[in-house]
Amino acid sequence: MGYLRGFIPWLVFAGVGSFGWQWGALAALVVSVALLLADRAGGLSLEFRLLEYGTIVFFVALAALAFARPHSGLHQYGSTLSMGWLALIAWASIAVRRPFTMAIARRMAPPEVWHTPLFRHINVVITAVWALSFTLSTAAHAVVSAQHLGLLASIPIQIAGFVLPARFTASYPERARARFLRDRGAARSGLQEA
Repeated sequence: MGYLRGFIPWLVFAGVGSFGWQWGALAALVVSVALLLADRAGGLSLEFRLLEYGTIVFFVALAALAFARPHSGLHQYGSTLSMGWLALIAWASIAVRRPFTMAIARRMAPPEVWHTPLFRHINVVITAVWALSFTLSTAAHAVVSAQHLGLLASIPIQIAGFVLPARFTASYPERARARFLRDRGAARSGLQEA
């Protein structure tokens, strides 16, 4: 569930946006800032927070545009823009060697593992899965919007874009740790036999 917290503003945008995209963007911005301030007040480090900062930047820009031009044609591409921005955040976080999932994982993992190669590897892989999911969802949403297929086509894409990587996120760390321990045990056995 910790992984979903970072996406709360996006869910708020999707929900409130049905009453007007400008209100969805504004509500998501308020929630984004509130979550970041709550983390700061709770003593959590604001390092590695590319998802949170990227979310705030997106909703500041979107709210400004939506209030300035509420009837803009970009309104039709709200899901495409939001998933595309999430993909950009995810891929950029890997490129700058600060996978966005590290900030989330640090809430759940003990500090002694934060700087280990295994912890970093797990987070790079998980972030890459999220990035790929966001990228594919962006492409699918672009087609849905361009073809005017509506919510019945958009909602399953939105759900799959979050549920599939969330399921992977829930199961992958344990599999990666087990494989690491198995490989380390095999390497030790090989050294003892040599």
